[in-house]
Amino acid sequence: MWLKLFLLLLYFLILFVLARFFETIVWYETGIFASQLVDPVTLSFHQLKTILEGRGLGYSGLPEKRDVRELVEKSGDLMEGELYSALKEEEASEAGSSTNFSGEMHFYELVEDTKDGIWLVQVVANDRSPLVSKVHWEKMVKKVTKFGIRTGTFNCSSDPRRVYCRKRGWIRSTLIMSVPQTNTSKGKVMLKEYSGRKIETEHIFKWITAHAASRIKTIYDSEHLKEEWDRSDQYEVKLYLFANLDQPPAFFSALSVKFTGRVEFIFVNVGNWDNSSYIEEIGISRTPSYVLKTPEGIYKYGNNTGEYVSLRAMDSFLRTLQPEVNDLFVLSLVLVNLMAWMDLFITQGATIKRFVVLISTLGTYNSLLIISWLPVLGFLQLPYLDSFYEYSLKLLRYSNTTTLASWVRADWMFYSSHPALFLGTYLGHGLLIDYFEKKRRSNNNIDEANANNLEWLSSLWDWYTSYLFHPIASFHHFPHNSDWDEDPELFLERLAFPDLWLHPLIPTDYIKNLPTWQFQCHGHHQEDLSESSQESESDSESEHCRCSHCQSFSGTGWPVVECHDQSCSCEEAQGGPCGSRVGFTTKDNLEPDWSTWPENMLHCTECVVCLENFENRSLLMGLPCGHVFHQNCIVMWLAGGRHCCPVCRWVSYKKKHFTQQSSMSSPAHS
Repeated sequence: MWLKLFLLLLYFLILFVLARFFETIVWYETGIFASQLVDPVTLSFHQLKTILEGRGLGYSGLPEKRDVRELVEKSGDLMEGELYSALKEEEASEAGSSTNFSGEMHFYELVEDTKDGIWLVQVVANDRSPLVSKVHWEKMVKKVTKFGIRTGTFNCSSDPRRVYCRKRGWIRSTLIMSVPQTNTSKGKVMLKEYSGRKIETEHIFKWITAHAASRIKTIYDSEHLKEEWDRSDQYEVKLYLFANLDQPPAFFSALSVKFTGRVEFIFVNVGNWDNSSYIEEIGISRTPSYVLKTPEGIYKYGNNTGEYVSLRAMDSFLRTLQPEVNDLFVLSLVLVNLMAWMDLFITQGATIKRFVVLISTLGTYNSLLIISWLPVLGFLQLPYLDSFYEYSLKLLRYSNTTTLASWVRADWMFYSSHPALFLGTYLGHGLLIDYFEKKRRSNNNIDEANANNLEWLSSLWDWYTSYLFHPIASFHHFPHNSDWDEDPELFLERLAFPDLWLHPLIPTDYIKNLPTWQFQCHGHHQEDLSESSQESESDSESEHCRCSHCQSFSGTGWPVVECHDQSCSCEEAQGGPCGSRVGFTTKDNLEPDWSTWPENMLHCTECVVCLENFENRSLLMGLPCGHVFHQNCIVMWLAGGRHCCPVCRWVSYKKKHFTQQSSMSSPAHS
């Protein structure tokens, strides 16, 4: 799990460096940055209207370019990044989805009972045509959807009882707007009916923005501003807009609905002010300005990278400063699933094996995440954790008002606008992980890496049938000193199986059918001694040397006795398990006789269970995978319930089909 977390953090670091690289390329080609200001005078009439539509300001009564440009300047500074995003959204924008209400209960559940957003509903009376034609309605849906306003159509004839429209007074076709009236979450909702005569998109949008702005607190004089600025209430975070506008932009009003109960939005209309001295006292030197007031101080929005005057940019900014529990849950859910998908590239072997492991990891990680969030939600309801909650928000506000945090938010908006680039870089990162992991494991376990889908499915079926036919095991054999204490990932992987800690009961009759033979050596000796004399002299020599001037060394893994006195010579032969010793003189080294080994057994000279070299005439046993061990060592290993090879983990009771590549592998254990 820690490896996956490290790889995910490495991927985010790569994304951060890649974004800086793209910025450098843009600067090299155009000589400008995304945070550079744009002079509205240099823009065309179409570009100015696109900016106003993105900010949510009506321009129906402004036929000249100069008036439109002044409205852009009054609503806030324009940056290159905002202009680029607005033009791209206009090119790629599609008609938003609209809900068709099936009846009274459907309308009540979504519009009146939800109370967390703005709705625009077209009501079609019985046997009447809609107020807004289909073409104009699609334009309206496309225009208001970008500000988070949901739309729908309620046909009175589709109501089963057909009394709801009469009860509401909807005798003729009309437009209904639902806006929360209070500044508390799940507050009262007021339904407003459109009473205008002009059925045009701009006039309807102006009516929508006027009603949405009515819930924002508006200040018209300096005395009222001074009173509001110094007042402390339930809101720790307040966002002020100082501008010379008739009403705040639509994106500002839409954000006030989305952050109800978390951030208070205040519009300061400085158009008719005679005395602006107090504005200068609190640090506002120019208008328009977006100022965030927190207990930690004042932050002027728009001075850092990615802080555009748009709904999407300001939404991401406020979410990092004042998040709700659902935002943190969604963030943790995305991170956990990205980390789980790393298993697809880390796992080596058959393709089906990769996806089986991936599905198991996704299920385990998401289950543990949901289970972990349940006590967290319970703790957040406790009253004595209020101070901890406040300190956590302070820490978030301090960290997310830095330049580094603004870069991260800008990168998030960039990659979320280009999902193909995000998925492509993630796939490339995963393929690199797969390449290096394959290189790392190729020398250690070549058989597992070359296993095909059929072989792996066969081993999986053997494992499943062992659990299916022997599902019950005694808890008395549960290991008290297990590896789970040292590695918690083993415990998490075990939780993914339905039997939890129940071990399968596999018969051990197959052990007696495993190949067994003696380890033989061959070579030329200077003297032909009996086996008993060689063993007795070897034992006496390994115990001690009778020379008083001898010293023992072990630099090469074999004990060496070096004598500095010429009167005696007690130097043990080096070279391997077949080294022959007669008395105190070194004899020729012997080589293992591989001709006596069964077919498909890998040549080796050491048992990885006891880490001792094979001696002449010692009894050996091989497993179906080809690895060889001392008979006593491997029998104790298998009888203990571990029915797999200690080296490659191949099941010890299943025959393995050897490929040409595996038969030619290294003659030593990996």
